[in-house]
Amino acid sequence: TMTIHNEEHTVDVHVRSGVYSSDTVFDYTHGYIATRLFSRNACFILKIKKEYIPELEEIGRLAFERQTMRDLYSPDNVWTQFQSGSSRMGRLKDWVLYGKNIENLCTGLPLYE
Repeated sequence: TMTIHNEEHTVDVHVRSGVYSSDTVFDYTHGYIATRLFSRNACFILKIKKEYIPELEEIGRLAFERQTMRDLYSPDNVWTQFQSGSSRMGRLKDWVLYGKNIENLCTGLPLYE
């Protein structure tokens, strides 16, 4: 499921698929995306690069098309590949940088950037 919060400039994406379940927050105000993978008990953080990540309005349009068409082929589909490196626990300065929504998602989990 996807929830778009236009007033907060955030998008919440919840994937419920057994071991592949995850929660993702797109925080356009702070410019970061965080994904919590439940099978890994970890949080991955990615800087939003406008050339690769659709704008908030575009995500809403793509979600609407997907919902109505059920099969959308688009060159704007977002795929990421994470390569685990070293992790660390979030600190106060991280949460100021990443914002409250990502803090709520990732507090207490190892962070991978």
